[in-house]
Amino acid sequence: MIKHIVLFKLKNFQSEAEKAEKMNEIKVKLEALKSKIDFLRDIRVDICCNPKEEFDLCLDSTVDNMDDLAAYAGHPEHVAVLKIIREVLEKRACVDYEF
Repeated sequence: MIKHIVLFKLKNFQSEAEKAEKMNEIKVKLEALKSKIDFLRDIRVDICCNPKEEFDLCLDSTVDNMDDLAAYAGHPEHVAVLKIIREVLEKRACVDYEF
């Protein structure tokens, strides 16, 4: 099994309410991929509650192997969500590990 963890830092927004709305939209759209990509074993997105931390969102997902991870990365449903994220993304960090 492969664990795929991604941290997202978003660009500045006009207001905290606007940022919170966009983070919730991203969370909902990413978590909806579970029902659209059959080889995606699990996916969870959480919003950081600590204003002292650098990153805003954490994606934690699981697939069976690296081939499935590559297929996930290029899957049209995932790519559509990435387009939304890239519009507001400042920084991203990722780690993939086998367990």
